Amino acid sequence: MLFANLESLKITIIVGPKGPSSGINSKTPTVFSCRPTQLPAKAGALPLPVLQRKYLGMENLMFVYCSSKIIWTLLVTILGYASSLPVRDDSICTAEELAKYSIIFTGKWSQTAFPKQYPLYRPPAQWSSMLGVTHSSDYSMWKKNEYASNGVRDFAEKGEAWVLMKEIEEAGEKIQSVHGIFSAPAISSGTGQTSTELEVRSRHPLVSFVVRIVPSPDWFVGIDSLNLCEGDHWMEEVSVDLFPYDAGTDSGFTFSSPNFATIPQDTVTEITCSSPSHPANSFYYPKLKILPPIAQVTMVKLKKNQLGLPIPHLNQPAKSNEILDTISETPLDCEVSQWSSWGLCRGPCRKPGTKIRTRFVLLHPANNGTPCPNLDEETGCEPDNCV
Repeated sequence: MLFANLESLKITIIVGPKGPSSGINSKTPTVFSCRPTQLPAKAGALPLPVLQRKYLGMENLMFVYCSSKIIWTLLVTILGYASSLPVRDDSICTAEELAKYSIIFTGKWSQTAFPKQYPLYRPPAQWSSMLGVTHSSDYSMWKKNEYASNGVRDFAEKGEAWVLMKEIEEAGEKIQSVHGIFSAPAISSGTGQTSTELEVRSRHPLVSFVVRIVPSPDWFVGIDSLNLCEGDHWMEEVSVDLFPYDAGTDSGFTFSSPNFATIPQDTVTEITCSSPSHPANSFYYPKLKILPPIAQVTMVKLKKNQLGLPIPHLNQPAKSNEILDTISETPLDCEVSQWSSWGLCRGPCRKPGTKIRTRFVLLHPANNGTPCPNLDEETGCEPDNCV
């Protein structure tokens, strides 16, 4: 008999290792099997060769169908397992397990560097407290061109950190991607310094933080996933210039814009001297190629003395100490309104008269910018109604 020599098709899949996020139990392998079609007990009056040919065709169809089903299930299982694996950074950190850094935030938001609509009162230019985290590549506090979380939205719009703190804590509990949270005091002016310390590990070598620009609709500065590990060692010192970002949750153009929610929410975007391309934008400087940095952050690795206690880096700037503005001046050109309509023609009858039109200053020049032109203009005319 032909079917006497056919065996069941059996495939056993073991996908492991077992993990809390994979949803796969390595102790219970997945087994797929296809058994051959058996000749019926009662085949009627058909000759045996005819029956064999008939059920041989059915057997081939069943084999193809079952094989395809097994391959598809295998692919889905493998892809499902792969999607449950944690995301890894391209480079593996093999440096010593623990490193401590001093992080120094320097505000450079001065009226000299950013003269347009510079906030002088209610409230004056200032910086919120810094909120940061050390983490692995499985976590992201914020990312350019992606949507801000509810926590980042609340922090960027109102300086409220509660929701963002909860998001960080939940990420640390679920996927163990967060090592520690750090914060630094606010700065009460646009220029100044604040500092704190942070701790990184070989499994959590990335640093992210946000600082809100005050006042602003939803603008902030920060760093997204800066890696302090270089292969087998920690970086000794790193400085990064910071530029403003829009959280994409409020549509205001100026520092003092009222709340106007962006619906639907937009992604996080960098604010430049030409984007948003609108003259009302507080950072709109069309004659510049790039904005000067509005802030800077410096991270210095702390050394250990013989007692194992960290000692501060030499020449470390003092905390919350007002700094000198050493950045280049940003020229601000004068901006004036359109001309008004011509006034009445004044003068004696049957003699030439004059009429005047005026305009007013929208934005005063600063830092050797283009001065304002004449604000009134006079031309000759012939009086129409005279006595």
